[in-house]
Amino acid sequence: MKISKRAQAVPPSATIAVTVRARELKAQGVDVIGFGAGEPDFDTPDYIKDAAIEALRAGQTKYTAAAGIIELRTAIADKLEKENGLKYTPDQIIVNIGGKHSVYDLMQAVLDPGDEVILPTPYWVTYPEAIKLAGAVPKIVQTDRDNSYKITPHQLKDALTEKTAMLLINSPNNPGGFTYTPEELKGIAEVLEGTNAYVLSDEIYEKLIYGDTKFVSFASISEDAYNRTLTLNGFSKAFSMTGWRLGYAAGPLEVIKAMGRLQSHMTSNPVTFAQYAAIAALGEPADEAIENMRKEFERRGKYMADRLNGIEGVECLESTGAFYCFPDVSGHYGRIINNVKINGSMDFAKALLEQANVALVPGLPFGCDNNVRLSFACSLEQITKGLDRIEKWLAQ
Repeated sequence: MKISKRAQAVPPSATIAVTVRARELKAQGVDVIGFGAGEPDFDTPDYIKDAAIEALRAGQTKYTAAAGIIELRTAIADKLEKENGLKYTPDQIIVNIGGKHSVYDLMQAVLDPGDEVILPTPYWVTYPEAIKLAGAVPKIVQTDRDNSYKITPHQLKDALTEKTAMLLINSPNNPGGFTYTPEELKGIAEVLEGTNAYVLSDEIYEKLIYGDTKFVSFASISEDAYNRTLTLNGFSKAFSMTGWRLGYAAGPLEVIKAMGRLQSHMTSNPVTFAQYAAIAALGEPADEAIENMRKEFERRGKYMADRLNGIEGVECLESTGAFYCFPDVSGHYGRIINNVKINGSMDFAKALLEQANVALVPGLPFGCDNNVRLSFACSLEQITKGLDRIEKWLAQ
């Protein structure tokens, strides 16, 4: 049977072997501690679920406009103006089938074959594949720990070419757990002035920030930034609605219209009754529900970073956003642990799972082979147990 070149070009997940093996061990009754979760371990708040049930009972089960119901797009516009200082009309907003679909839809709408997309490391594993599926080229910019893994204005300036069509910024960052400051974003925005590059600003973790971190939307930095930015967000992380599959994009009208045309053929509208739940999510009870979750993540993240930094050969920046720690474990590369040589993050993750029954995500698929990603979207008890195992394993 023939398989398209497009599909053949998409590699299998580099982490799939570790994930599958973790499931196999669990099925065998092995007590595996999992740090791979990319979703909150809290349930969706009841007021959101109640709104979905009410919508179902009211018969909200038919097609809607492909871009989403006007009531939800209006609620999102109100949220963006109130919380982010961004003024958009509902026509400048599209609701997609999850944040991943927002990324894919946007790439298909604005990128052409040969276009370059500046992609700083570490990056979410879907970004480079979505870029390549649009026929464009990911231009990887390697960051370093000394600058908290953030791209600098100087690096951005060096990466710009006549083919640059887009810069991708993800803050707070998955997998890095870092957040760009307003000053850092201003420096990036100034470099882009006078270019034709779009900015994709993925802000899905905006509510999950810690310490004295101040979140700022890239599009709010300046008028120029506003005119070139596509702001992507959604309901998965802040409202613990990962399975509801609702993301959204806001930006220049012509781009949003193009995304809507594509979506009308790819998926049609987002799930109808879920859209009504999303309206409720943006309502009054949201602040308390989000804050309770945020505080618990902050507590876990600080504990995890402190513990990791107490392990010889491990260096970890404390997370300022999202729910990940991204330690550098390369101090242990070259070692042989229980007859297994550790040459990189894939070896590290595989050996840790097999020998200590702890599952984490290697950094290589994120563009940073010196690192591994640990999610603290699990109980403090599980975090403590898993870190004890890691510390004991590395102390051999």
